[in-house]
Amino acid sequence: MSSSPTHVTQLLLAWSNGDRDALEDLLPVVYAELRRIAGRYLRHERPGHTLQPTALVHEAYVKLVDQRHAQWQNRAQFFGVNGHATS
Repeated sequence: MSSSPTHVTQLLLAWSNGDRDALEDLLPVVYAELRRIAGRYLRHERPGHTLQPTALVHEAYVKLVDQRHAQWQNRAQFFGVNGHATS
């Protein structure tokens, strides 16, 4: 499965253009990166917090699939927006 920036951008553009199957293809490709972003965020949380990176990624997923009018431009924009969705 390719996770090149170009491949991610192609999937994002297809999804923005209404291809719901593109979202199904996109999620496995970006899942690890979203978990890394969430992990980085959680390292700065107070000691003893109970959130896990996987829980944040799943929360971001729920927000993602609920978006109907997102106009994704590229991989960087997607990760920037979703990095904020996990916080």
